[in-house]
Parts: sequence; structure tokens; C-alpha cells
Amino acid sequence: MFYFIFRTRFLHGKQTIAAAQSFNLSNSLKQSPVLRFVSNISSNDQSFTVSYLINKCGFSPELASRASRYVHFETPEKPDSLIVFLENHGFSKSQILSLIKRQPNLLVSDTEKTLLPKLEFLYSVGFSRPELAKLLSNYPTLLRTSLENQIVPSFNSLRNLSQSDAKAITTIKRFTGILVYDLELYLYPNMNILRENGVPESNILTQLYSKPRTLMFNPVRMKEIVEDVKRMGFDPSKKKFLNMALALKAMTKSTLEKKFDVFRRWGLSDQEIHEAFRRHPSCMTVSEDKIMAIMDFLVNKMGYGPSLITRQSSVFSRSLEKRITPRALFARELSSRGLVNNLKLSVLVDTSEKEFLRRYVNRFVNKAPELLRLYNEKFNI
Repeated sequence: MFYFIFRTRFLHGKQTIAAAQSFNLSNSLKQSPVLRFVSNISSNDQSFTVSYLINKCGFSPELASRASRYVHFETPEKPDSLIVFLENHGFSKSQILSLIKRQPNLLVSDTEKTLLPKLEFLYSVGFSRPELAKLLSNYPTLLRTSLENQIVPSFNSLRNLSQSDAKAITTIKRFTGILVYDLELYLYPNMNILRENGVPESNILTQLYSKPRTLMFNPVRMKEIVEDVKRMGFDPSKKKFLNMALALKAMTKSTLEKKFDVFRRWGLSDQEIHEAFRRHPSCMTVSEDKIMAIMDFLVNKMGYGPSLITRQSSVFSRSLEKRITPRALFARELSSRGLVNNLKLSVLVDTSEKEFLRRYVNRFVNKAPELLRLYNEKFNI
């Protein structure tokens, strides 16, 4: 069976990250013994805070009331100064409101002493104002993180790894939380495990620049997954080895089994499913519903055999609505007119849009001028 091959011992539950997390009002504004000091806040002070959050920050009354348990102010000076400060640094109104809703405690922060130095440092290493406004409105926890003890050391570490400010910035844009996480606890051990198992440094760094979040998890689990992928016969020196490892990392054992079950419903053997996974690991990272929808369309509406589809398993990482359906229906039209023989599934799903138009739409416009219009109609289905 498949699981005797993988023998994956997935950890239960989410990994505990030793880093500050974003203050999400919808999930985190709850009573806590740590917050009993709130009982000392006068109702008038709390009422002013609630009013300000509703009228100036766009909070709902319920959200404002709950937020006032965590932050309060008696006058508008400090919260107003935050809004003006952010406006002066290029934040849009929507970005400011998003930031405040995620981290309302920033409304009582000292903008000159605690916030300005962080922005100035990030500007100095190469972030533009628009980039920083977008980054911080999406991840305001960074503004509540120590500059000297966390942000600067983490940035320097990323710069040393990549030997480039630009690549460090690219990594941070992809996952801002990497500046807040404990790199010694997660990133470095995981990179070392991959190196020790023969994964080339270039492949590790490419993964870091493109998908840094995928390397920030428990090293114990990374070691287990790497061993599983090696037992499957993958060569650590190849890019597909890392792709397979991170595909497994994204799933629990039960989730993987459910996806196998979806494929089995179409009469596929475990060996065929296993081979599909080997060819294109990301085919197992999509939802069960998407796998079912793509199989249903290609088998029942287009007449492809299930085994043929799994031999082209990259199809499951494509959009059913934006790529597979319009191209397949159009190809059927071309075939019915005798303009082309049946197109291979690989052509339908893996050819770029520009190349597909050149080879299978524009070349026939003179013979059938309505084909371009027809392709656009199929695309809009």
C-alpha cells in the first residue's frame, strides 16, 4: 500500500511558532485573565475609545466594543497622530484602516520613538514607500516587533544567505513573517537537513526566495519527510525532490488518503496514482473538489481515459474555468471541422496562452474567421 512507501509520521496539530503573531480581531478579541486590568478603565474612557474606533476607523459597534478591552485612550491625540504618521508615509486610507483593525494597539504607540526607526531602517535597505505600505498593512505585527533584537538581525541573516539586499527583500515580500520568526529554530535547521541529504544549495535558496513560508516549520517533521521522499526513490539533487517533500509537508496523512480515494473512484490503481504524484507532486496539493471536477469534465464531457489524465498530472494544477474548459471545448470544435487531429492533453493544459493562440487559433483565422470569436466565447463560459 501507498503508506508503507511513505511511512510518514505527521505531527498532529499546527506547529507552534516562537514569534509574534498578527492581532486578528475576529479570532483573538476574547476575555483573558491577563487582561483584567481592563476593569479599571472607566466607562467614559471606554466609551470614547469605542466611539473613535467606529467613527474614525470604520469598526462595527461590536468589534469596537471588543477592541476597547485591549486598547483605550481618553483623547484623540495619539490615535490621530498615528493616522497622520501613516498618511505621511504613503499609506492609503484603506491600508490604514486594515492595519488598525489588525493591530489596534498601534493607536496608542509613540510614532516617533517606536515606529519611525523601523520604517527608516526598511527604507534604508531598499523598500519603497508603496511597497512598505502594502507590506505593513498586511502584516502590522512587524511594527510591534523589536527593531534591534529581531528585525535587523533577521534581515542581516537573510542578506547573508542570499548575498543580496534585493533577494532578501524579495523573500520578505513573499512572506513578511520571516522577519518575526525565529530563524535559528526553523529556517537554519531545515536548510541544514536538506543540505545533509544532498539537496543543492541553489535549489534550497530558490525555494527560500520564491516560497519562504514552506521552510518555516518544525525541523523534526522536515527530517521525517525527507527520509520518506528518499525511500520513494527520488534523487535529492533534482528539483522534484524538494517539490515532493514540500507537497507532503502541506498535508496530513488523512488528507492524503482522502485524495487517493478521489482518484480511486475513477478506477485508478494506487500505482497509477503514485506515479501521477511522482510526475507532478503539486497534483496532490489541490482540493478534493478540484480533482473531482477536473476528472468529471475530462472523462465524462471530453472522453479522455482516467489513466491518460493521470499520466498528464500537471492538469490538476491548472484552472478548470480559465484554461482546461475553454481550450478543450475549442479543440473539440477544431477537430469536428477537420482542421486538426485530436490535440494531446499536454498541449491543452501546458502550452502558454500566447503559443496556444498562435498555433491553434490565429493560424486558422483565414479558413474560419469566426474561430477567434468562438474561442473567446468558450473562454467566457
